Amino acid sequence: MIDICFVDKEQLKKKLGQRIIELRSQKSWSQSDLARASSKDRQAIEKLENGKVNPTIYSLLEIAKALEVPLKKLVDF
Repeated sequence: MIDICFVDKEQLKKKLGQRIIELRSQKSWSQSDLARASSKDRQAIEKLENGKVNPTIYSLLEIAKALEVPLKKLVDF
Protein backbone atom coordinates (compact mmCIF):
# COMPACT_ATOMS: atom_id res chain seq x y z
CA MET A 1 0.00 0.00 0.00
CA ILE A 2 1.27 3.46 -0.87
CA ASP A 3 0.76 6.72 0.98
CA ILE A 4 -1.29 8.68 -1.52
CA CYS A 5 -0.40 11.94 0.23
CA PHE A 6 3.03 11.73 -1.42
CA VAL A 7 1.99 10.61 -4.91
CA ASP A 8 1.60 13.03 -7.79
CA LYS A 9 -1.34 12.94 -10.17
CA GLU A 10 0.45 11.03 -12.92
CA GLN A 11 1.71 8.35 -10.53
CA LEU A 12 -1.77 7.99 -9.08
CA LYS A 13 -3.35 7.51 -12.52
CA LYS A 14 -0.74 4.90 -13.41
CA LYS A 15 -1.24 3.01 -10.12
CA LEU A 16 -4.99 3.03 -10.67
CA GLY A 17 -4.53 1.71 -14.20
CA GLN A 18 -2.28 -1.08 -12.94
CA ARG A 19 -4.87 -1.99 -10.31
CA ILE A 20 -7.62 -2.21 -12.92
CA ILE A 21 -5.44 -4.44 -15.10
CA GLU A 22 -4.73 -6.66 -12.09
CA LEU A 23 -8.41 -7.04 -11.15
CA ARG A 24 -9.48 -7.49 -14.78
CA SER A 25 -6.81 -10.16 -15.29
CA GLN A 26 -7.99 -12.05 -12.21
CA LYS A 27 -11.32 -12.48 -13.99
CA SER A 28 -9.52 -13.48 -17.22
CA TRP A 29 -11.26 -10.59 -18.96
CA SER A 30 -10.07 -8.62 -21.95
CA GLN A 31 -10.41 -4.86 -22.11
CA SER A 32 -13.46 -5.44 -24.32
CA ASP A 33 -15.05 -7.66 -21.66
CA LEU A 34 -14.61 -4.97 -19.03
CA ALA A 35 -15.87 -2.30 -21.41
CA ARG A 36 -19.07 -4.27 -22.07
CA ALA A 37 -19.62 -4.98 -18.38
CA SER A 38 -19.14 -1.33 -17.43
CA SER A 39 -21.00 0.23 -20.38
CA LYS A 40 -17.87 1.92 -21.67
CA ASP A 41 -15.95 1.57 -24.90
CA ARG A 42 -12.72 -0.39 -25.11
CA GLN A 43 -10.68 2.71 -25.88
CA ALA A 44 -11.88 4.31 -22.62
CA ILE A 45 -10.71 1.24 -20.69
CA GLU A 46 -7.37 1.29 -22.52
CA LYS A 47 -6.82 4.98 -21.66
CA LEU A 48 -7.78 4.36 -18.05
CA GLU A 49 -5.42 1.39 -17.73
CA ASN A 50 -2.58 3.37 -19.34
CA GLY A 51 -3.06 6.30 -16.95
CA LYS A 52 -4.03 8.66 -19.77
CA VAL A 53 -7.28 9.92 -18.21
CA ASN A 54 -8.39 11.30 -14.89
CA PRO A 55 -11.56 9.27 -14.18
CA THR A 56 -14.54 10.55 -12.25
CA ILE A 57 -15.57 8.84 -9.06
CA TYR A 58 -18.69 7.61 -10.85
CA SER A 59 -16.60 6.01 -13.61
CA LEU A 60 -14.55 4.25 -10.96
CA LEU A 61 -17.75 3.05 -9.31
CA GLU A 62 -18.97 1.63 -12.64
CA ILE A 63 -15.66 -0.18 -13.12
CA ALA A 64 -15.75 -1.55 -9.57
CA LYS A 65 -19.32 -2.81 -10.04
CA ALA A 66 -18.39 -4.47 -13.32
CA LEU A 67 -15.41 -6.16 -11.65
CA GLU A 68 -17.66 -7.13 -8.72
CA VAL A 69 -15.38 -5.51 -6.15
CA PRO A 70 -16.05 -2.73 -3.65
CA LEU A 71 -14.81 0.67 -4.78
CA LYS A 72 -12.41 0.62 -1.85
CA LYS A 73 -10.71 -2.49 -3.25
CA LEU A 74 -10.31 -0.82 -6.63
CA VAL A 75 -8.49 2.17 -5.19
CA ASP A 76 -6.65 0.36 -2.37
CA PHE A 77 -3.09 0.12 -3.66
